[in-house]
Amino acid sequence: MSPTQLPDHGAVLAEVREVRRAGIVRLRELRLPVLTGMSASPGEGSSGEPRFPAVERLLRTAVAAIGGGTLQEAAEFSLGLAQGTRDWPPADRRRRAAQVYGVSVERFRKNQELMVLGQVAEQLVRLASGAPAQPPATGAAAPAADAGTAPADGSAPASALTSASATPEPSARPRPLAPSHHRIPVRAGGHGGHVTLHVHAVDLLRDIDVVVSPSNTHLALPEPYKSSVAASLRRAGAVRDPAGRLVEDSVRDELRAWSDRFAAPGLSVAPGTVAPTGAGALAWQGIRRIFHAAVAVPRPGTNDYDVQPADVTRAVTRVFALLAEENGRSADAGLPPLRSLCLPLLGAGRGGLTPAVSFAAVWAAVEAELARGGDWDLHFLVRRPERALLVAELLASTDGAPTEEPGP
Repeated sequence: MSPTQLPDHGAVLAEVREVRRAGIVRLRELRLPVLTGMSASPGEGSSGEPRFPAVERLLRTAVAAIGGGTLQEAAEFSLGLAQGTRDWPPADRRRRAAQVYGVSVERFRKNQELMVLGQVAEQLVRLASGAPAQPPATGAAAPAADAGTAPADGSAPASALTSASATPEPSARPRPLAPSHHRIPVRAGGHGGHVTLHVHAVDLLRDIDVVVSPSNTHLALPEPYKSSVAASLRRAGAVRDPAGRLVEDSVRDELRAWSDRFAAPGLSVAPGTVAPTGAGALAWQGIRRIFHAAVAVPRPGTNDYDVQPADVTRAVTRVFALLAEENGRSADAGLPPLRSLCLPLLGAGRGGLTPAVSFAAVWAAVEAELARGGDWDLHFLVRRPERALLVAELLASTDGAPTEEPGP
């Protein structure tokens, strides 16, 4: 679309609001001439070809270009673009988006919703103009020299995580987080330390003693072909023959054995329970243990879960206690202690917690452990770059902005 044919922001916003009311699953039924025209590439397809898949791709690109944070999170829930919300009714999507901002549904409808959808429309207009979509300004950009400066010990300042590429392509996600590992200084209760932030799939982890896996209160693992953290760990921990055929479902079998021993038959465990198992085939990658944190409570009659932040904090607290217990037994057996621990954003998937709320719940337990002098090699894991940016910013703000340690 040429600059002389740029769509009117108001017309774009009106169609975005129509998508919010109907949902992504009903795009085929909607009459969206402006969005349809914006989604059509020159010479692409025929006039009778359905355009709704292209419209959905366009919306996803615009929402991703917002740049993370609560604004993008609320936009994803509002339009049904967040994982697992595609078929949610509009009232449920609005309620969930309101929770992102911590306000009532009515207040969100009258205030934040128009701002959120307006920003989606703004990014759509930018895309139509051929200019790179940009996140809304939230303050002065860091000087280029600061973005490239790192502490002498190799730690990555938070500003380095949010610096944009010098020559971004229009289709690129803004403020890219290209490296998959970042070492970020943190402070808690007067104690300084570092946290390593991983931005990749969980089955790529190497040489970490314990990985925490989110679970439901029935300790039932998802099928290994799914994409969740728990499913990925189950799949990666399975023993297979040279042809790839399953020989032993190690993680599932050990978790069932733990449940048979400690849980009442047919009943769920209390939220916050942590069940330890071996890592199966992941031992070849240096993973020694998997701690299954039961934080998701199944919602009867649905495929959904409820997660309370207090249960997440309780589970992470139990993780540290379990580490100490297992290290005591390891010392008696002459085995090396468990030192490194990797934590995902518990409850931030189908559990429905926002990344910020999940992080706060996890960090409450981590901070308490660090404040009492806990000496652990801590790691956080996220897959999506925009969530990594959020976690990096939250880590950098722990107990005040952490000071970079001086070089030698």
